[in-house]
Amino acid sequence: MTRYQDTLTTFNQLRDQQGGKWDNINPEYATRMRLQNRFRTGLDIARYTAGVMRRDMAEYDADPSRYTQSLGCWHGFIGQQKMLAVKRHHGTTAKRYLYLSGWMVAAMRSQFGPLPDQSMHEKTAVPALIEELYTFLRQADARELGHLFRELDAARAKGDEVAAKAAQERIDSFETHVVPIIADIDAGFGNEEATYLLARRMIEAGACCIQIENQVSDAKQCGHQDGKVTVPHEDFIAKLNAVRYAFLELGVEDGVIVARTDSLGAGLTQKIPVSQEPGDLAWQYNSFLDTVPVSSAEDIDEGDTVIKIDGGLRKPLRLANGLYRFRPDTGEDRVVLDCITALQNGADLLWIETEKPHVGQIAGMVERIREVMPDAKLVYNNSPSFNWTLNFRQQVFDAWEAEGKDLSAYDRSQLMSAEYDDTPLAELADEWTRDFQRKGSREAGIFHHLITLPTYHTAALSTDNLARGYFGEEGMLAYVTGVQRQEIRQGLACVKHQDMAGSNLGDDHKEYFSGEGALKAGGQANTMNQFG
Repeated sequence: MTRYQDTLTTFNQLRDQQGGKWDNINPEYATRMRLQNRFRTGLDIARYTAGVMRRDMAEYDADPSRYTQSLGCWHGFIGQQKMLAVKRHHGTTAKRYLYLSGWMVAAMRSQFGPLPDQSMHEKTAVPALIEELYTFLRQADARELGHLFRELDAARAKGDEVAAKAAQERIDSFETHVVPIIADIDAGFGNEEATYLLARRMIEAGACCIQIENQVSDAKQCGHQDGKVTVPHEDFIAKLNAVRYAFLELGVEDGVIVARTDSLGAGLTQKIPVSQEPGDLAWQYNSFLDTVPVSSAEDIDEGDTVIKIDGGLRKPLRLANGLYRFRPDTGEDRVVLDCITALQNGADLLWIETEKPHVGQIAGMVERIREVMPDAKLVYNNSPSFNWTLNFRQQVFDAWEAEGKDLSAYDRSQLMSAEYDDTPLAELADEWTRDFQRKGSREAGIFHHLITLPTYHTAALSTDNLARGYFGEEGMLAYVTGVQRQEIRQGLACVKHQDMAGSNLGDDHKEYFSGEGALKAGGQANTMNQFG
């Protein structure tokens, strides 16, 4: 028996047990509403998507070509349209996720208005956006299934049993638009208890995967800005524990934690941890500090800090703001230690924030990590903060230079110039850019590729294009040719914006509840009929 028929049978039996009191209830309508609302709560979503993500991780371990991807979304509608597009163009949502960027929450969703990526926004905005995204994805399910139900009804009305059976098979095999969200908790918004409280809210909203970074929470900076300050490993482990306890408390045993290290670009620490014995984590952390030897009391100024490292007294160099500096050549070593330590203490995936998209650089660090943790794999930020065109043109330039090729036609510092757009160097750079994700997953252990802020930039670009024409000579033609006609030609569902917003769903429900007396919006006078 099909899922549709099984649910219908259950509701028929339930109605028959009510002694006539439920005769106004149509079991088929109830069946449709049940199937359109597969996920009752955020925890249902978190448990389901955690299972999806764990299966994807296992498949990647077996075959690195089976990596996953996501795009950052700052609104539920954006996330919904992304997943509708993925399903329409690729036939399935498999291995395509959503990313929730703390940067975009700060810039787009704070009641204070646009804010820098410094954890200054309300932390409640993070679970609120998770809930919003899943509300829109669930509505996409309901809308798409509603159209299938209409196909089923139309086939039945024509007496076409073959078409009716085909429609019912599509209903029973329907793939949900609900996919995993990798959700950014920044540096935890406070101490470990604050991290736990926020993680719990995020999981309750539907998050199966939480990404947390090793910066100081009250001095957090965007990963691609200067002034980043890391915390000792013990502090970060406490927050990993807090997130894991939140998952376990809420019954999401296979929830996923992404441990992000900013050590490659972070040259500062706020405090010196207490070492209990040589070689422990605190000792290793302190060994990276920028220090000078102390030979006598005269080498120590009032208020200086002195620590013993490798049997000798040394004075850590401290800035005017009280922060301590790491030696400038220790970034990659600190990244490797951070990653190994995080995996040994409950993290499932790693995030290494880099200053450029270079597979060789990433692979070099991952190889060192895998010497200790063989199944280490990454979530990698394909960041809009990188100038991808310039980076890959320079990478090609450097490769050609190493091969001894004639580069007299190129100026490495000016490779972003449009004059190079049609050159062989630019063509190869674009090929390398296209293959970056495949190569990174194959050679550098990248399980998940994401772009943090793409829809921020696409919204700005499309709005600029429309504003240029609409407020200029093109007038209304700018909207018609640049937007609506493209929606029609490309088959975008949102051209029927009333339907996308739930008008047809509402009509269905009115008919369910009121029968022939329902006042519906989808009649002959509805101008959406102009779109077929």
